[in-house]
Amino acid sequence: MERNLGGLDEQTFADIYGQDVFNLKTMRNYLSEKAYRSLSATIKERSPLDPGIADEVADAMKNWAVARGATHFSHWFQPLTGTTAEKHDSFIQPDYEGGVILRFSGKELTQGEPDASSFPSGGLRATFEARGYTAWDPTSPAFIKKGANGATLCIPCAFIGYHGEALDKKAPLLRSMDALSKQVCRLGEIFGVKSKGKRAYATLGPEQEYFLIDEAMYSARLDLIQTGRTLFGKKPAKHQQMEDHYFGAIKPRILAFMEEVNRDLWKLGIPAKTQHNEVCPAQFELAPVFEELNLAVDHNMLVMQVLKDVAERHGFKCLLHEKPYAGVNGSGKHNNWAIAGPDGKNWLTPGETPHENAKFLTIICALIKAVDTNAALLRASVASAGNDHRLGANEAPPAIISIFLGEQLTEIMDQIEKGGAKSSKKGGVLELGVSSLPKLPKDVTDRNRTSPFAFTGNKFEFRAVGSSQSCAGSNVVINTIVADALDEICDELERVRKSGKDFNKGLQSLLQGIIKKHKRILFNGDNYTDEWKNEAKKRGLPNLLKTPEAIDAIEHDERIFKMFQKHGVLSKEEYHSRNEVYKETYEKTVIMEANCALTMARTLVIPAAVQYETMLAEKISMVTGVSKKISQSSAIGLLSDVSSLTEKAISTADSLEKAILNGAHAKDLLQDMTELRKAADSLEGLLPDELWPLPTYAEMMFML
Repeated sequence: MERNLGGLDEQTFADIYGQDVFNLKTMRNYLSEKAYRSLSATIKERSPLDPGIADEVADAMKNWAVARGATHFSHWFQPLTGTTAEKHDSFIQPDYEGGVILRFSGKELTQGEPDASSFPSGGLRATFEARGYTAWDPTSPAFIKKGANGATLCIPCAFIGYHGEALDKKAPLLRSMDALSKQVCRLGEIFGVKSKGKRAYATLGPEQEYFLIDEAMYSARLDLIQTGRTLFGKKPAKHQQMEDHYFGAIKPRILAFMEEVNRDLWKLGIPAKTQHNEVCPAQFELAPVFEELNLAVDHNMLVMQVLKDVAERHGFKCLLHEKPYAGVNGSGKHNNWAIAGPDGKNWLTPGETPHENAKFLTIICALIKAVDTNAALLRASVASAGNDHRLGANEAPPAIISIFLGEQLTEIMDQIEKGGAKSSKKGGVLELGVSSLPKLPKDVTDRNRTSPFAFTGNKFEFRAVGSSQSCAGSNVVINTIVADALDEICDELERVRKSGKDFNKGLQSLLQGIIKKHKRILFNGDNYTDEWKNEAKKRGLPNLLKTPEAIDAIEHDERIFKMFQKHGVLSKEEYHSRNEVYKETYEKTVIMEANCALTMARTLVIPAAVQYETMLAEKISMVTGVSKKISQSSAIGLLSDVSSLTEKAISTADSLEKAILNGAHAKDLLQDMTELRKAADSLEGLLPDELWPLPTYAEMMFML
């Protein structure tokens, strides 16, 4: 069958897309028909991996990789650091005849053994308990990572402990996908969709926001180097308020960077689709085509690495921190999530028949139930020190979790609550009964950029994920809470079927009850307003502003870890260990920032202020000595301001140092850092440009 390559010949297309990924197309050229069919079934249908083909697959993978310059292989995994990890081993083995051969066995492919005690585990692994195992994930294709003088075959893997405990992001994600598939297929059977032997899955399209900064300016900012964000910096006169950067013409230097990013991503089989200027100067966005969830998460981790690598080749540094600059737009990762049923259709798309629309509304109600019941858990899934600075400000949703459905769907929910939908804003009969529910128009919602969890026509967009975070954590939660809600819904609908009662009436009664109980989570307005905060409080919705609050709210909730246990996603120990890791990471991050701020204040900001203070004093003294008649009131006033702010900077630096030495909690350190920043930023507005020791916001944002 001839493929549509957009006018490109096979070789040119191969040079651009998928050249460095060992996908199904590539496998066909390297594997026997039997091995190809077996591995293809594992990848497409999630059938168990046949260990009998491991050696053949490994040898084929090695031959393919070596042909592309690879000398080493690595199990590529995602520990609880939030980044990726890899250990490189060469293909070289002695032939015991004085030479070497290149060999890669099935055992080496399917299992590795990095030191588990050297990664955060939240107590699952002690220092002396070193064994941890990487296990090949065949559903995510291996890829080539190229260096200056060679290349490495990277094999996506899960990372588990000696007793099978998950030490990474991938293992729980795969488990949650299985849990979701099981419950979606149950619902499919109830609605007459043949599900036996089939699977359902979530899809994901993660939009990635990022900043670029000139490498020379980055190198002059110790705070960016060590913490990823500016700990000091006065907002410039012009930043994003003119709204002229968003979707504006892309500068040639930036475009050259983006073009190389696209080429590198396409070679890895990553379907990068959209690129544009974001709201803040020096901020940009990249978005891919939707993929199956597990692959999309792996690809997003690669996207972040490629952005960093290509940026350096173009004299930039890529900033993935959620709030690299205070007072302007932060960077997020819009988590566009949808369900593909066992029939291969998107079940979050309004259907073509009344039957499909009844199923669609059932899925929507399951989401409402899931999010309202687990709002605190969903908030905790995106908790981090960086994201705390972003949530609720400048294009990011607030910490209060709510759902946006749009006017029409909200109206339908209101009518179901009152006993059955009769009409919609588009007109026409809209009874819930399968026989009378007509087609729902597509794109029935506007967009709400302030909503944390927004329905956008055929998917839900969880906008609260931070730009530096892995998408895995939030999607483990979404998959699991939806699976749990569907489990309860399916239990009830199966009882209705078994009892012989009218199914449509039973379904309507069930959805009516869900809406009555959980409608408090629905909000279509401006999530930034004080009015919403007050209203959310009245509704009993949690407002967990900071990471410690968010984790404390879920840590000892027995219902939550029982839910994870019930669906086989996380054991009680795994659940608590992750909370420990995230709390410890938060505290370490804030302490690191506090020490960096103290160093910069003592070695850069305060010395510059004292120098200017001395210069002013000498100037005033010199002029006064020449003529006592010359008024010095303005200069003396300036000196007084500089002196006062310098004293404040010194005193707040002393207070911060004392807090650090006394082991103060992050909350207290952040308060001292805020006061120190106020003094430093005010001094930046007074000191001459040639004396200020740091690149300014105006320079960093606009000099690209």
